[in-house]
Amino acid sequence: MLSGSALQTATAVLGLLACVDAAPTFKLKSRDVSFDYNNDKVRGVNLGGWFVLEPWITPSIFDDWATSETVVDEFTYTQTLGKDEATSRLTSHWNTWITQDDFNQIAQAGLNHVRIPIGYWAVAPLDGDPYVQGQLPVLDNAIGWARSAGIKVLLDLHGAPGSQNGFDNSGRYGAVDWQQGDTVTQTLTAIANLAERYAGDTDVVTAIELLNEPLGPNINLDELKQFYYDGWGKVRNSNGFTVVTIHDAFEGIQTYWNGFMNGAAGVNNVMLDTHQYQIFSPEQVSMSPSEHVGAACALGPQLSGTDKWTIVGEWTGAQTDCAKWLNGLGKGARYDGSFSGSSYVGSCDGKYTGTVAALSDADKQNIRSFTEAQLDAYEQHTGWIWWTWHTESAPEWDMQELIANGLFPQPISDRQYPNQC
Repeated sequence: MLSGSALQTATAVLGLLACVDAAPTFKLKSRDVSFDYNNDKVRGVNLGGWFVLEPWITPSIFDDWATSETVVDEFTYTQTLGKDEATSRLTSHWNTWITQDDFNQIAQAGLNHVRIPIGYWAVAPLDGDPYVQGQLPVLDNAIGWARSAGIKVLLDLHGAPGSQNGFDNSGRYGAVDWQQGDTVTQTLTAIANLAERYAGDTDVVTAIELLNEPLGPNINLDELKQFYYDGWGKVRNSNGFTVVTIHDAFEGIQTYWNGFMNGAAGVNNVMLDTHQYQIFSPEQVSMSPSEHVGAACALGPQLSGTDKWTIVGEWTGAQTDCAKWLNGLGKGARYDGSFSGSSYVGSCDGKYTGTVAALSDADKQNIRSFTEAQLDAYEQHTGWIWWTWHTESAPEWDMQELIANGLFPQPISDRQYPNQC
């Protein structure tokens, strides 16, 4: 998910994607895929903070370095602790953060997909990296839990060698060095290994995302497109019909991506993933609740005008960036002016840390209304996957707690604020 000041260019694209002419109509094929992406809506949730650490999702894991700020991501976490201690701590985390019970609750909530972020280091570790392994046996269990619950899985390569975006959620905060040296080839190896491992689980693993959030303004987009074709080929070597998901790299979903890897391009079963947040720039956090709703509704026709399956693979009901360390460990929020270069918009009381139940009535109303508008907009095409299932203390983002407190619609079709779009 997005974080940090470097994203303002990208988020401007996300929030203000231009409307264009309707896309060409191609018949999308989903033969031998165990989910009907043509006729059924993807309704899912990300299992964030599980196999790829994010300080804002699990701040307790990073509390030892809250003052020094020397550990800010999984790379520095494992580097500082060393292999043995990092393995011990992370194994405990992997075995407890998500369990069969979570999959059962997800299914009971009417969801049909989970998106599971995984780092390259879990499937194709590199010599010299500090990262530790042991994720895959737990991921194997997760596939079984999903099968038991009737849930489909989108496996998402969330971190690439060199970092494709410089975000902490890529595993390593800082420079964007993906596409340097052998990093693209190494990423393709990770994809091939992931596809091969789960080639026999196509009743559950219906899609593989080649790379999460490559930062378009900072990379070579022609090379990214070639990587997408090469990654599609790696998946096809293991399975002829698993859906290959490509991220929009913060480029226009119609203006940039229509015509690429669509039904006329000689490739099958390609899905575009776009991430929609309205909180990562000063302009966005200054929007009124009704403006947030209007921006969400405007996305519906843009999504339906794409020429391939398109999901909103990350989104939230949050209208602020208040959650502790959301913008990076030790960094403040634009909303309350504590983020460098920002100005005060409103108070983060109850939203920095807290519970859904303790949110103000206004915050509860705004989250519910905004969530409903996004559901209505995003189901105008292939569907959506919320970020994220649960957190330690970020109430605006925690789907599990939002459901329990009546702020995420149950059933999903229920509307307290109908006809917003």
